[in-house]
This record gives sequence, structure tokens and C-alpha cells, in this order.
Amino acid sequence: MGAEKICNGCTDVVEVVGDEDGDGNTESYQLSTLSVDLSLPLPAMTPRIIELCKDLFKEWSELDGSRFSVETVSGGITNKLLKVTVEEESGTYVSVTVRLYGPNTDYVIDRDRELQAIKYLSAAGFGAKLLGVFKNGMVQSFIHARTLEPSDMRKPELAAEIAKQLNKFHKVYIPGSSEPQLWNEILKFYEKASALQFEDTGKQSIYDTISFKEIHNEILEIKELTSLLNAPVVFAHNDLLSGNLMLNEEEGRLYFIDFEYGSYSYRGFDIGNHFNEYAGYDCDYSCYPSKEEQYHFFRHYLQPEKPDEVSQKDLEALYVESNTFMLASHLYWALWALIQARMSPIDFDYLGYFFLRYDEYKKQKETYCTLARSFLARSGLGRSSA
Repeated sequence: MGAEKICNGCTDVVEVVGDEDGDGNTESYQLSTLSVDLSLPLPAMTPRIIELCKDLFKEWSELDGSRFSVETVSGGITNKLLKVTVEEESGTYVSVTVRLYGPNTDYVIDRDRELQAIKYLSAAGFGAKLLGVFKNGMVQSFIHARTLEPSDMRKPELAAEIAKQLNKFHKVYIPGSSEPQLWNEILKFYEKASALQFEDTGKQSIYDTISFKEIHNEILEIKELTSLLNAPVVFAHNDLLSGNLMLNEEEGRLYFIDFEYGSYSYRGFDIGNHFNEYAGYDCDYSCYPSKEEQYHFFRHYLQPEKPDEVSQKDLEALYVESNTFMLASHLYWALWALIQARMSPIDFDYLGYFFLRYDEYKKQKETYCTLARSFLARSGLGRSSA
């Protein structure tokens, strides 16, 4: 792509990453100290975006501003994505994606870990190529594809492809500690979420109705139960919602994007979390995949080349694993939402989202905890915890 030519032609400050492990995997990206005010409307933001691109990419530095066009690609609930298209001196049009981090997102996201993961995931064919990093965002190659909708994920052919890609994703090695971070993250979110103060008295009164002692007990219970399942530890995406899946329909190519929450975690959490996202931001859990739909996904995840040869035993085990960790997913994002309710300026009902996720957790808990304990008993596992 043209974006790769830009990166190779730069003479600005370059940080070379990779190859410290002697794996031959080197990546370079440009650095800028500039920042972009996310609160500005797009017309007011555009000159700053152009200035940023000129600062990052030397071959664009002398281009007239009229050669740049900027448009919004996506306005998520934590980031804003922009498409910048540039007419180069040669007359060639090149597009890149500018991702602006939402204000205060560093409170819940480890940006150093994200950048570390991106280079290895990109080398493995996941996501877009990282071209530049600035004070409150990054620039990546533009992916010519459409973002999926929650309803897309239920389509059998797409569900199968997501499962196959997730199988590959979970095999990518990211250097560093491979200790699972899930419960560290949830407990960190808990500590932050349980010590908030809202300036808005209405929000504070709603917040005061939450029993954090109850939530802490729930965390410990699910942590103990999931620990008995011996779920494999993988480098997990941890946020595989429809907005982080893109499809080029002409090429039939599926892309995973945005690895902000990526970390070593449990296989079942990544899958169970993905199933929760069938409900979308509206949390319509009538869309949660049926057992039959889940088994279809599991077959293509466990044996992408021979899905029909997956045993019933393996299907049942992954069903229990994924649906038990599904409960942990609700706790994770419920606590995350409370922090965002206090920290984020984005117009989204985060407090309401907390209750939607936590209420669904309580609704499903007995069913899936009972299922897990029954499975453990039949399997001869977890007897000491009974």
C-alpha cells in the first residue's frame, strides 16, 4: 500500500522496534510530539490533523493543505477514527487512518503494552500497519473494508471465519510476561471503580446504590470457579466486538483491529466476551448465540481445516469454559463502564451500561455456574472446591 511507501521514505525521528529478540522482526514508525483536541468538531480539527500528518511523514511536509481530505470513519465510545486521504506530488492518492485516543483512556489502557503487541500482530497479518505515534493517538495504514454490525457476527459463514482467525490470533507469540492478566485487570478496575466521586449529584446518587462488597464477592467467586477449568492462556484480543472486525467483501478478507485491551488472558474469556458482543451496545441479550451457534463457532476454532471432526467432548468442554468466562466478561466491562462514567467526556450512558452488564451477569450466573460445577464434577476436577 501507499502507506508503506510513506513509512519507508521518512527521515523524521524513527523508532525501530523488534529484533531485540533476534527474530528478524523489525518494524519502524514515526514519532510526533503533537496532540489533537478530540473535543473539536471535524472542520476545526482538520487543520491540526493535516499539520500532524506533515510532521509525521516527511514526503508530505511540503504539500499544500488542499491536497488533504479528512473524514470521520467511526466514532466509538472510547476512540475516534479518521480517514486522511492525500494527493501526493505524483498524483497518487494515499489513505491512512488516524486513531485519536479518548480522553483519560490511559486510566484503563496500557499504551506501551498495546504498541508492543501491535508490531507482532501486524507481522502475523492482523490489523493495520503502525505508521506513526503522536501524543494522543496513532496513525495506521488504511484498511479498505467495512466495519461489521453485531448482526453480521451471527451469519454462519462469518462466524466460521471469525473463529478461524481467532485460532490464528491466539497462536501469535508476544514477547514479555505470559502471565494471564484478566483478574489483575478486573481487580484493578474494581479498585478504581469503587473509589469514584461524581460532580453530577444525579450520577452520584445512582452510583451510591451500587454494592461494591457484593461485586467483590462475585469477582472472587467467578475467579475461583474459572481457575478450575484449566483454560489455556493465550494472547487475547479481549474486545472482539463488531466494531473491531472489518470485512473486505470483494476479497473475502476479515480483519481484526484495535488491540488496546489485548493481553495474555484465558481462551475462554476471549470467546465468551465475543459472544456477549452479539448483543451490541444496546445489550440486546436475546441475540446471545444459541448452543448450536456456539458449537458451529467452536468447530471452526478448534479445527479450522476439519471442523466436522471435532469431538462432542471437546465441544462440551469449550462450551462450559466460554460461558463461565462470559460471566467474567460482564464483570470486566461493568466495572470499566463505571470508570468511564466518571472519566470520559464522550456522550454515552456509561452508568446505564454498567447496570445492563451487571444485571445480565446476575441473570445468567446461576445457570452457567451450575453448568460449570456439574461439568467439573463429571470430569473429576475441582473436587476440593466443592
